[in-house]
Amino acid sequence: MKKITQMICVLLTVASMNAQQEKGIMGYTNWLNNWTEFKPNKVEYGEANQILAGNISVNTKLLKRNIYVLQGNVYVTNNAVLTIEPGTLIIGDFETKGTLVVTKGAQLVADGLETDPIVFTSNRSQKKAGDWGGIVVLGDAPINKFGNVGSYNMDLDPTLTTYGGDNVASNSGILRFVRIEFAGKKVKGVDTFNGLTLAGVGNKTILENIMVSYAGGDSFGFLGGDVNATKFVSYKSINDDYKFSQGVQCRFYNSLAVRSSYFSSTKDGSRCMEVKSYEKKSETDFTKKQTLVVATNITMLNDSENINADIQAGLVKEAVYVAENASLEMKRSVISGFNPAVLLDSKTEINDANLKKIKFEEMYFNLCKGNIFTEYNSNNEDLESWYGNSVFFNVYSQSDNKETFIDMFNPKKPDYRLQLGKITASSGNR
Repeated sequence: MKKITQMICVLLTVASMNAQQEKGIMGYTNWLNNWTEFKPNKVEYGEANQILAGNISVNTKLLKRNIYVLQGNVYVTNNAVLTIEPGTLIIGDFETKGTLVVTKGAQLVADGLETDPIVFTSNRSQKKAGDWGGIVVLGDAPINKFGNVGSYNMDLDPTLTTYGGDNVASNSGILRFVRIEFAGKKVKGVDTFNGLTLAGVGNKTILENIMVSYAGGDSFGFLGGDVNATKFVSYKSINDDYKFSQGVQCRFYNSLAVRSSYFSSTKDGSRCMEVKSYEKKSETDFTKKQTLVVATNITMLNDSENINADIQAGLVKEAVYVAENASLEMKRSVISGFNPAVLLDSKTEINDANLKKIKFEEMYFNLCKGNIFTEYNSNNEDLESWYGNSVFFNVYSQSDNKETFIDMFNPKKPDYRLQLGKITASSGNR
């Protein structure tokens, strides 16, 4: 009898934990622990004793015992592999706007550990978003531009920054347990670098447990390619947290975006997720696959302590923007504290074909001023009726963030998983 009682207790514990993890980021423990850093401007990283500059054209290994400064534009070329030991620190130089570019055919193997992550950060005493460039990884997986070739046109060498090809299974290496802090420099008259740019990257590339914090541009930019992205964290970026374009095919899983009303740009491009098929329609080959993002167990939240006041002040925008000809399938995800939760491009006709390409199922929409709208249209009855259908199992609530997440304001170890029983408690509210 005692054994049966113990077994029932175990089953009940597992069931309750599963209920807690049903939507949004999930895990029996808080997978943010140990490797993330939510106050990187308070960390004393030490002084560099090695310089990284110019081209890396042979296999090279960076060692934990050194601290490296990334000076100017550093290119990994000639199919070389740059390997970085767990625990290694690389500091982006503010004066020269250090940027690491992994060219097509080369690889970056930055395989950190949960207890020993690899860190890229700024060398300024007062660190700020945009202090240095960022990391750019270029592969030969398909993109939807004519000729299947793109060029990452920043202040970089145009002969070394092409990407795209026919190799869906392209392998650009490993980024795992990596932090990228204060990247995203502004290039005058051009654009802003992302914390991490993945352009034409293929599905043999391992991309797991990557945190980008305080990016001056987008945290993560996906330009074409075929990628699996798991346990990504974007924290307080100026522009988008996750931007998808150029026909990328992305399986996006168990990831987090935390926005701040006071860090976001007030211009277009300050959303948790922006899903587009192209930047310029005239450059797009519509015989190729257009952007498809399948996003599961994503948590997107605004960490303001007074969402309604920030919405009234015009500081809060939509969490998700879906442009015409792009597809997004979002499941078991949480959107909390936005205005509204989702915005569809005004060029997207609301018809069966398009609604089948833009799916929201088993969602938890919380504390949003409206859920799903079309751009420039204040009447969303058709969309509310469609996505509110019980067949999609979407949930609507107006709960304070403090009550919604386990411990989101913990300064050292925040926990953005949903509170136990939150879904069941609010499932009737619309």
